[in-house]
Amino acid sequence: MKSLREYRAAVDGFAWALPQRFNFARDVVDRFAVEPDRPALLFRDGSGQTTRFGYGELSRSIHRFASVIHALDIAPGETIMVLLPPIPEWQISVVGAMAAGVVVVPTSIALLGEEDVDHRGRHSGAVAIVATHAHAALIDRLLPSWPRLRHRLFVSEENAPPAPPDAWIDFHEALRSGDPDHPVQDTELSDPALILYTSGTTGPPKAVLHDHGYPYASARQASHWHGLKSDDRFWPTTGWAKAAFVPWSVGAEIVVSRERLAPAAQIEAIGALGPTVFCAPPTQYRAMVKQDLAGLRSSRLRECVAAGEPLNPEVIEAWRDGTGMTLRDGYGQSEAGLLVANLVGLPPRPGSMGLPLPGFSVDVIDEDGRVRAAGSEGDLAVRWPAPGLFAGYWKDPAATEASRRGAWYLTGDRASRDADGYLWFVGRADDVIVSGSQRIGPFEVESRLLAHVDVVEAAAVAKPQPELGQVIEAWIVLREGAAESPTLREELGELFSEGESERRPSTFRFVQSLPKTATGKILRHRLRARSAT
Repeated sequence: MKSLREYRAAVDGFAWALPQRFNFARDVVDRFAVEPDRPALLFRDGSGQTTRFGYGELSRSIHRFASVIHALDIAPGETIMVLLPPIPEWQISVVGAMAAGVVVVPTSIALLGEEDVDHRGRHSGAVAIVATHAHAALIDRLLPSWPRLRHRLFVSEENAPPAPPDAWIDFHEALRSGDPDHPVQDTELSDPALILYTSGTTGPPKAVLHDHGYPYASARQASHWHGLKSDDRFWPTTGWAKAAFVPWSVGAEIVVSRERLAPAAQIEAIGALGPTVFCAPPTQYRAMVKQDLAGLRSSRLRECVAAGEPLNPEVIEAWRDGTGMTLRDGYGQSEAGLLVANLVGLPPRPGSMGLPLPGFSVDVIDEDGRVRAAGSEGDLAVRWPAPGLFAGYWKDPAATEASRRGAWYLTGDRASRDADGYLWFVGRADDVIVSGSQRIGPFEVESRLLAHVDVVEAAAVAKPQPELGQVIEAWIVLREGAAESPTLREELGELFSEGESERRPSTFRFVQSLPKTATGKILRHRLRARSAT
C-alpha cells in the first residue's frame, strides 16, 4: 500500500478466510522445512559467537520435543512453562509444545524475579517446566507452591555444572531420543495454545489466554508492519510473538541474541549480524539515538519499527537524521498482538500510533460504546471477536467481562482519531492526569522533555494537589555526564510555552533509572505511589 486510498480499499475489501484447524508447527514451520537449509534462526551466544539453524533442523527438533511431551504423558490442554533466556531452545520448546497440543506459558528468566516466576508457575497450573540448569535450584525452592508440577527439564548452558539436578530431565538428551517425525496434534484454531502474562503496567499481571488464532494472525503483522519478506533477517529485541511466530510466518530468519547489549554495543551488533528488519522498544531507541548512528547507514537495515510504548516524534527525527531511515511506531497488547501501526509503504505520522491493520476494527468509543467523532478523546477499543484477540483472562471471568463493552474489547488506553483515521495515543486510562479542568496524557509531556539534549528518559505522573486536584511531576533520567542543577530545571520548564502552563511539570525529580516492566514499559503507577507520599 502506498496511499490512504489503497489502504481504505484494502480495509473495505478484506475478509478473513479462517481455517478450522491450524497448528503453527505443521502449517508454517514444516511448510518452509521442505527447503531444509532455508535460514530460520541466527543465534549469538554470550561470547559473541554465532550459530545458524535451518528450517529443516528446527522442524525436526520441534517434532522431537512434541514426542518428548507425549512420552511424559502430558495431555493436550495441560500447561507447560518455558522459562529460558534468549536461546534457540526457547523457540523449540514453545513451538514443540504447541505441536503437542499443550498450552504454553512462554517467559524468560532474564526478565523476571523469583516472585514473578512463582506467580506464573502457580497460577498457570503448569504440569511441566523447561528451565536452564543454572535456575534449577530456584524452581526446586518454589516446588511446594506448585502442586501440579510433575516434570522438570533443564537446558545446560556453557559453564554449567555437568551433574544433572536430582529429579530433573536433561532437555538435550531427551530431545536426541525424541522422534523427528512425531505427528503434530491436529488442533482447531479455537483450541487453547498460549498463556501470556501482561506487563503489569497498572497493577499485578493478568494471564491472557490465546488460541491458535494468535500465531495464525502473526503473518499480517509481519507483512503490514514489519514489511518482512521471505529472504529477510529479522532482529526483535523483545516480544513473544516476534520471537518466532511473526518472522517464521513468512519464512524469514530470526536473530536471537543471548547478550543484553548496551546502546553502543547494540549498534555495533546490528552492523555485525546484518539484520534487514529491526524491532525494539522505544526505551532502547531513546538510548541509541544518543549514540553515533553513522555506522547504521552502511548496514543492511531496510525497516526499523518500535513497539511497547508510544514513540516520541523527537526520537523518530533523531533516528532519521542519524541513519537515513524512518522509524515506524506500532501498537499492540498481550491480549491482541499488533492492532495499529504506521504501516509499511504509507507515509508515517510521527507521534501517531498509525492505522488499524486491515482485518481489525479498532476505534475510539464513548462510555455507551458509540464511536467518537474525529478529534475527540475516548476509550481505545477493538471489535470482538477477531483472530488473534485473546479468548479471555485465565481463571478470571470477572476481569474478562470487565474488559468488554458491548461488541468491543476495551484496551484500557485512551486515544483520539484524526480525520484520516490515524490514531493518537493519550495514555493508559489510569495514567491520564486531570489538572483542574484539563485532561493531560503523560506522553505529550514526556515527548517535550525528551527534546532536551541531557534527558535520556522521562516519565510524567499525577501528584495530588489541593486546588487543582492533580499537578504533573516529572521523573527524569539524565545522560551520562549531565547533572541536575537550577539551570537545568529552568531549561526543562522553558520547553513549555506560556500557553501550556497546565502541561508544565510543577516538580522535577532526577533518578538513575525508571521502574519498568520486563518488556521496557515504564511503571508509572509505582512513580505515582512515590509522588503521593
